[in-house]
Amino acid sequence: MDFGISTFVTDEGIRPGVLGKALEERGFDSLFLAEHSHIPASRESPYPPGGDLPRIYYRTLDPFVTLAAIASTTSNLLLGTGVALLIQRDVFHTAKEVASLDLISGGRVLFGVGAGWNREEMRNHGTDPRTRGALLDEQLQALKLLWTEEQAEFHGKFVDFDPVFSWPKPVQRPHPPIYIGGESERALQRLAKYGDAWLPRPGTPPEEIRRVKSWLAEQGRENVPTTIFGAPAERAGVAALAEAGVDRLSLLLPTLPESETLRKLDEFATFAGEFK
Repeated sequence: MDFGISTFVTDEGIRPGVLGKALEERGFDSLFLAEHSHIPASRESPYPPGGDLPRIYYRTLDPFVTLAAIASTTSNLLLGTGVALLIQRDVFHTAKEVASLDLISGGRVLFGVGAGWNREEMRNHGTDPRTRGALLDEQLQALKLLWTEEQAEFHGKFVDFDPVFSWPKPVQRPHPPIYIGGESERALQRLAKYGDAWLPRPGTPPEEIRRVKSWLAEQGRENVPTTIFGAPAERAGVAALAEAGVDRLSLLLPTLPESETLRKLDEFATFAGEFK
């Protein structure tokens, strides 16, 4: 099982380039960055884990700008979003950002997407929370066409455009792998239809991992890679997930100043080394 890192990069923590270099030096294979465009001051949507919304949500950097900076200080580190809120994004700009990052990094992008939870944030982007899943499904279909067709067109209920040119094309063929976040029935259906890999959250039981893998095989989707996003460094839990067939564990790195972050990464590297 491989080990990566998931985190929030903010204006108050370690700089992106230093972080990327430190991850690669310690043998981590990937980095997944969270995305929030803003946090509405009148937010009513409850924070999923409960309690107050952590400060990092208010201050996170743009993931694609951050990953581009990290690409410049690394050679092999995989550059992931965990997760990009595609339903709050323009599909053309997103297609170009992902393809551009894949080009400048030499084909290292892992494109993680999810339907999101902050309904006020969605509404500020003009997205109806009630139809965000259907919107996301159409956006994923449109992105694949923009990445793979010389002249792409798409005609859906939420995404609709006549033939267009969209360059650059990604380095990875046919396109960067799409990691589908979430564990709901709707998310799993999305994974089976449009995803290349699964990005479930920590707390997903090993037996559920096995069930989903078996179900995917029944849908003709055998050997879909699975990465646990934002997991704690707990030995018993990690061993059980590895036995269940998880391919990668992305450990949750707290957002800290540089010296504290490097110490925490040293701890994580020692922990990961126990499973190699």
